[in-house]
This record gives sequence, structure tokens and C-alpha cells, in this order.
Amino acid sequence: MDLDFWWLLVIPVAFAFGWIAARYDLKTLLSENANLPRSYFRGLNFLLNEQHDKAIDAFIEVAKLDPETIELHFALGNLFRRRGETDRAIRVHQNLLSRADLPVAERDHALYELGQDFLKAGLLDRAEETFRSLDSGEYSLGAKRALLTIYEIEKDWPKSITAAEQIEKMGAPSLHMEIAHFHCELAQEALQRKNPDGARAELALALASNPDNVRATILAGDVEAASGHLEAAIAHWKRVEAQNEAYLPLVAEKLMKAYAALERKEEGVDLLIDYATRYPSNDLLDVAYKHVQELRGLDAAHALARRQMQDAPNLAGMTRLLEAQEATAEEPRRGELELMRNLVKQRTKNLPRYTCQTCGFRARLFYWQCPGCSGWETYAPRRVEPITSSA
Repeated sequence: MDLDFWWLLVIPVAFAFGWIAARYDLKTLLSENANLPRSYFRGLNFLLNEQHDKAIDAFIEVAKLDPETIELHFALGNLFRRRGETDRAIRVHQNLLSRADLPVAERDHALYELGQDFLKAGLLDRAEETFRSLDSGEYSLGAKRALLTIYEIEKDWPKSITAAEQIEKMGAPSLHMEIAHFHCELAQEALQRKNPDGARAELALALASNPDNVRATILAGDVEAASGHLEAAIAHWKRVEAQNEAYLPLVAEKLMKAYAALERKEEGVDLLIDYATRYPSNDLLDVAYKHVQELRGLDAAHALARRQMQDAPNLAGMTRLLEAQEATAEEPRRGELELMRNLVKQRTKNLPRYTCQTCGFRARLFYWQCPGCSGWETYAPRRVEPITSSA
């Protein structure tokens, strides 16, 4: 009975404390809201009604009436930038930076956002200057990443390498793949200037950064071929199979040209047939079919296309198979085969060849760096055929 009695006393006391706390919170909330300008609530109302332009105007009025609303300035600046109104975003963040009483952390934040405004506006020199001022603090790593983006846009590969190495030293995940490609870009520039020794030095650094970089191996073959060292070029290009056989289509024609220059076409054709048989793909079949037909005749090319269709059916293989059958058929079957081939060819000629695995950007040419998202090695070196669904 005593225990029940005490419980009867505890319940109303707890209720009373809860009521007092609620009243106190309500008074505090009302007091805080009383200090907010009416424009703030108008802005919230416009946002709720999806009247974004009016909401922005209302919040700008709040910022003017109450300079202490730092977070509101940041929100407005970011909103302007997302909407593409970079001039207004720049003014908002410059207005913040003009305040002498701005804390150091908020000043760094404002500098970082201002750099992003300049970058979005395409003012790369001003963006670089702004980000370079953030050498330390919470936003230093983000600033280094932004600088790397700027250097890649400007194709300033030495600065890209330096920035990537600094980012790694700051504890970020390794950028060895990107650094290897930066060295490959420098090697390609050296090759275009007919400086094979400079190209070889850059490729050595690329492979030191990432031994699995297929591009460096392919470029090493290009350097040797340009120097007249065809045997060495072939050796480099054949190493692509051990690194990643998916990239063999990128060296198939190079290999055949080198074998032809060495007057060893038969050996080159045998190699292409072996590749096309073991690693079926549209591109390998196209290169192999052309050279087999040229060197060994239509029947041999027909046999290659038929075997490919049996092992890995695809539209490109079907086109080649119909082409071979059409050449040996008699009327009226030849006309029927020609019609079928033209229909398949029409279906495939405008297809995107390569698709970025990160952003989905499609292109008819192979890129080591995606033009859409700027990612490296995001394209699989195989042509993509459409996926059809049955009704």
C-alpha cells in the first residue's frame, strides 16, 4: 500500500514538471521568434509555396536588416550558384568577406564558397587565386581538390601532378590512377613534339605510379613505332593482353600495321584471329575480318564471322556474316541478303560506341577521360549495343 501511495504522488509531480518545462520552451521560442524580421517568415512561406524568386528576395531583405545572419548569407549564395546566377552568388560571398568581425572559420568558409562561384562562372584565374589562399584549415583539402579540377580543365599537367600528390599527403585516398594519366598526357605531348626520350621518361613515371595503366603501355608502343622500332612496339602492344584483354581492340589495327611494315602479315592475321576467337568483341571482329578477307579471301572471313556469331552473337557480327553470304549468293537470294544487311547496318551505324560507367555519357570515340564527368578510365573499351525488351 505504501508503494502504491508514493506512485500516486510521483505521477502528478512529474506532470507538473513537464507542464512547467513546456511553458518555458514556449516562452523561449516566442522570444526568439519575436526577434526575427517579418521578411524571414515571408520567405519561408514563399518557399513552402515554391515561389523561389520571391523567397530569395525576402531572404535578401532579412540579410540586409540583420547582418548577423551568416548562415543565411551562405544559403543564399549557394542557392544563387545552383541557379546559375554566379554574379549574385559572388556578391553575397564578397559581402561576407568585407566584414571585419567575421570569425576565421567563417572567413575560410566564405573564401571557399567564393572560389566555387568563380569556378562555376568560368573565372579560372580568380578561382585559383582564391583556393590557393586556403592553405590550412577545414577547407584546405576541398580547396586542393578544386585546384586539381582547375588544372585539369587548363590541361596544366605538371600542376595537376603536384596538386594530386599534395592531396594524397593530406590523407585523402590515393590518386595514383589520375597521376599516371597526367604523366601519359605529358608523354603524348612529348611524342607530338617528336621527343621520344621525354615521352619514355614520362611513361616510366606513369607506370611507377600505376603499373596496371594500360594507356602507358599502349603509348610506349606508339613511341617505339614512331622511332622505327617496330619489334619493340609490337612487344609493348602485345602486353596489353596480360594487363587487360578488354583493351585489345585499341591496339589491333596498330599491331596489323606493324606486322605489315615488317612484311609479316600472315603472323599478324593469325594473332588477330586468335584474339577475336578468345576475346569476342565487335571491334576485334571488324579489324580481323577486314584483314582476313584481304589476305585469305572471303571464305576465310566468312568462317571467322560465322564462328564469332556462334560464340558471341552481336549485331556487328551479323552484319559481317550477311555481307559474306551476300557476296557468294545468287539472285534472288542476294537481294534478300542485301536488304537484311542494310537493315542491320542502318540499325547499328548511329549507335553510341562507348558509354561512361560513371555518368552515362555516350560517345562514338573512346576517351581515357570522360568529357561528361571528367572521370579517368570510366569508358569500357567495347562498343555498346542496344538492349531490347520483349513485349
